[in-house]
Amino acid sequence: MTKRLIGLTGGIATGKSTVANYLHSAYNLPILDADVYAKDAVSIGSSTLAQIATRYGKEILLADGNLNRQKLGEIVFKESEERNWLESVIHPYVRNCFSQAINESSANTLVLVIPLLFEVGLENLVSEIWVVYCSPAQQQQRLIQRNHLNSEQATARINSQLPIAEKVAKADIVLDNSFTLESLLKQVDVAINKNIHITKLPI
Repeated sequence: MTKRLIGLTGGIATGKSTVANYLHSAYNLPILDADVYAKDAVSIGSSTLAQIATRYGKEILLADGNLNRQKLGEIVFKESEERNWLESVIHPYVRNCFSQAINESSANTLVLVIPLLFEVGLENLVSEIWVVYCSPAQQQQRLIQRNHLNSEQATARINSQLPIAEKVAKADIVLDNSFTLESLLKQVDVAINKNIHITKLPI
């Protein structure tokens, strides 16, 4: 039986985690998270962390040897060339983690949370694409509050991703998170019960 592989994406701070948590708690669906895999990719002792330290110097590491994510973020969100390089070394690892988890899971439906689904070309991992949307003004305000950023920092992070309108245009399902939590979760209930199943090889 072909697995239903939901690719959950959207802009930064649009509400992807809220949707994923609900799908897990209400429908008991396994959640595979690209951010978790990406963090694992740069763990102490990994070849990816060694490549990052070689490129940016030992100052990119914290005293305990872990990656200084804040310092790295300041680099990659300002310079697209550096962001592209970082993605090129991290995302093959992330893709392999997804492929392995999909193959090993006995579940018929899996949720793959992939913030950069379109940006790094992982669309062929999933059988349908859900995009969580909110207005640009809401997105920026939520990001400022959540990550304790100033307006300029928030804008740089938002602009580093594909515009949300382009993601919406590529979606099979659009979840509008511009209103209440109740409204969002009702949309999720409708979406999970739709039989979208697009015929596509998962890997």
